[in-house]
Amino acid sequence: MKILLAVDGSPCTRRMLAYIAAHDELLHSGHEFTALTVVPPIPQYAASYLATDVIHSYYGEQAELVLKPVRAFAEQQGWSLEIRQAVGQPGDAIAELAESGRYDLVIMGSHGHGALAGAVLGSAATRVLAKCKTPVLLVR
Repeated sequence: MKILLAVDGSPCTRRMLAYIAAHDELLHSGHEFTALTVVPPIPQYAASYLATDVIHSYYGEQAELVLKPVRAFAEQQGWSLEIRQAVGQPGDAIAELAESGRYDLVIMGSHGHGALAGAVLGSAATRVLAKCKTPVLLVR
């Protein structure tokens, strides 16, 4: 099974990874995991003053801050893990990769703000649920 792990470096990501590791009866070995983190874009007015290589370096550094502990956790668990990063809106990028990569399942942590807070805050989980045709497992 191809599983997309949406990670953002928050405590929700750590709980999600711990949940997967603790429930290997659901997700036994042999799965292909891909960890995706999405870095918000630098505002256009600021980016216009920066060199392209500086912008790409910034995006890479921000993604690595999130992905390094995920990579270490996956190695500790013995998981096969592919690393991906994107720039943009997290909900959109997660749904797009889930579709284009033909993943069987998306797993992501949820902050659990509730419907009203999610509507106001623009929850990435809510957006993924709305746009994604792939099954999604939310871990609160």
